[in-house]
Amino acid sequence: MVMAHERRYQLQLEEANQQIERLLEALQVPGESRPYYAQMLTTVLKMFEDEADVGDLKMANSALKELRYAFKVFSPYHDLPKVTVFGSARTLPESPISRQAWSFARKMVESGWMVVTGAGGGVMGAAQAGAGRDQSFGLNIRLPFEQEANPWIAGDPKLINFKYFFTRKLFFLKEANAACLFPGGFGTFDEAFEVLTLIQTGKNPIIPVVLLDEPGGHYWGTWERFIHEQMVARGLIAPDDRQLLRITDDVEEAATEILGFYRNFHSARYVGDDLLFRVKRPLSPDALSTLQAEFSDILRGPVEQLKEPLLAEGDEWPDLWRLIIPFNRSQYGRLRQLIEAVNRT
Repeated sequence: MVMAHERRYQLQLEEANQQIERLLEALQVPGESRPYYAQMLTTVLKMFEDEADVGDLKMANSALKELRYAFKVFSPYHDLPKVTVFGSARTLPESPISRQAWSFARKMVESGWMVVTGAGGGVMGAAQAGAGRDQSFGLNIRLPFEQEANPWIAGDPKLINFKYFFTRKLFFLKEANAACLFPGGFGTFDEAFEVLTLIQTGKNPIIPVVLLDEPGGHYWGTWERFIHEQMVARGLIAPDDRQLLRITDDVEEAATEILGFYRNFHSARYVGDDLLFRVKRPLSPDALSTLQAEFSDILRGPVEQLKEPLLAEGDEWPDLWRLIIPFNRSQYGRLRQLIEAVNRT
């Protein structure tokens, strides 16, 4: 049987395709990244072939500019752990919630982390103040009301101003090794459910998600009851999905939850159909057997342990051990529990 040739992604005019190749050659774009630049240039010019509306062009142009600039700002800090803090811009500075946000951010910075906020006031400003200008980022959204960059990040090179929520929200999670949510309004709920949805569906790596209340507060506890009594009870989410988050009113407990997530587990990525864990310490044969038995419901085969990186990883984290996890890609709450088991070893 003769296989059909894969259709080349190109413009209708062959001379234009050749012009793109000549441009990349003139700029000496490296070979491994050249196909991506070629496709991006082709995509932009395909909008011309499609006779795209000027309004659509404005949106695509602004979004691409925002992506490029945000990539540039975060690039020097790629290997530093970051926690994204969400919460209301309307929370008063003297409120218990603001004090919690300040203390939490300060604790995380003292633990070697950086803090990412939405750059506004309220919870965001309190967390920014606790983290300090040097150890924090601000992802501001341009609004006709309410949202100006707080004084702790205003004018800093790590302040990024976004026109669109969707590009801003991308970087809240793309750069996050953890997320901490404080009480807030519609925006905070939107962010909470987006974080959980992306993790639940495998579209974002599993990270620790902490919902931090004021001391003795019931905001997140009330929310959790709704989740249990309505979503779980109606079968709208799996009971194990509740493992994707932790609720507390204690700053130390919140920080311990986040730091403990990386006690042995380091990071993960897919290689082919299998999930690859990078871990700081190898698991004993007994621990591997226990892991296999305890999580057989989400494993398609045996877990393997390797000392060397896989070829597909290149030179990523060469000193770490590897666990090849044949995960079924459907029960992320259980996968969160598997990570906890790895951290107990």
